[in-house]
Amino acid sequence: MVALSTWCFKAAAFRAVILGAPASGKGTMSARIVEHFKMTHISSGDKLRLHMKSNTELGKAVSNYVLSGKFVPDDIMISMIKKEIESVADQNWLLDGFPRTLIQAEKLQKMHSVNLVLYLDVPVNVILDRVQNRWVHLPSGRVYNVGFNSPKVPGKDDVTGEPLSKRDDDKVEIVKERLERYSNATKPILEFYSNLGLLNTFRGNTTNELWPDVTETLTKFLCS
Repeated sequence: MVALSTWCFKAAAFRAVILGAPASGKGTMSARIVEHFKMTHISSGDKLRLHMKSNTELGKAVSNYVLSGKFVPDDIMISMIKKEIESVADQNWLLDGFPRTLIQAEKLQKMHSVNLVLYLDVPVNVILDRVQNRWVHLPSGRVYNVGFNSPKVPGKDDVTGEPLSKRDDDKVEIVKERLERYSNATKPILEFYSNLGLLNTFRGNTTNELWPDVTETLTKFLCS
């Protein structure tokens, strides 16, 4: 089947943001969207973790924030995302994990105007259970959940066969703190995008459950 994006993209550039609490399935959903609709995935979390793993100056600067479950300062995040967006030039992109604050959302809209926002609304108890079983392939950002989206070979990435890792920030106590911070910070962001007429909310427990509605929304947007 030919991806819809190969023949019905709007003439204007597609600039989308996917929002959702930590471990809500943004990474898995983003991977499906990117594969199906053929666009570039920009994950702020993956970029930060790679900087930390590579021990870059940025990685050193953000390490304490990430590992303690705190938000990285706005100026650092805005600067990093600005460079990432500029690096993909005029490609269509899906931004995952940014913005995390109202300031970031307002700045992003001024730098690179977003035209669609997807919000994954997943119950907290589902998220906490998911975190305990989550593994990730850091170079690509592919996420696996044992018992739900298990790798074909335990502990190995399906595509490369490379080892999977546990995120240092996936400890339950850290995730609980992140969820509380996320909830408080996200309310004004959702209101901001709702007022702009860009917000689309999807409620459910799993990516499979949400995927049909997400696909329908994106298809309508891209082909209208």
